[in-house]
Amino acid sequence: MADSTDPVARLNQLTSGIDFAMLTTVRADGVLHSCPMATHPAESGGVLWFFASNYSQKADALKTDPRVNLAYCDPAGGRYVSVSGNCELVRDQKKAQQLWKDAYQAWLPKGLSDPDLILLKVDIGDVEYWDAASHTMGRLGGL
Repeated sequence: MADSTDPVARLNQLTSGIDFAMLTTVRADGVLHSCPMATHPAESGGVLWFFASNYSQKADALKTDPRVNLAYCDPAGGRYVSVSGNCELVRDQKKAQQLWKDAYQAWLPKGLSDPDLILLKVDIGDVEYWDAASHTMGRLGGL
């Protein structure tokens, strides 16, 4: 079990085995937009990474408003986690190679050689989660 005093370890424990999170961005016209994103564990320092096309709706939204929310859901396990933060678009081939999984080819057919490939780097600001056992909301601090 993860060290519950380490907020990144606790977040990874809460989201372990949840393969997709719903990413919500704010479009330039103020409309909220959500889409599913394949997940990776949070890194030390409170950073989450995702893949996208630089010419997608989510990337366009992030160019005008960096605020995001990620919703993780595991109804069978009673786990619900909401992560908010700021996101930046990053081109980092080494990081992309480190995170790449063959399954991503379905969304990014040109793979790592795609010139439109961009990474979304989310700096975590706040984490709330539903504690199903006690029917209460919890918050992770220190991220």
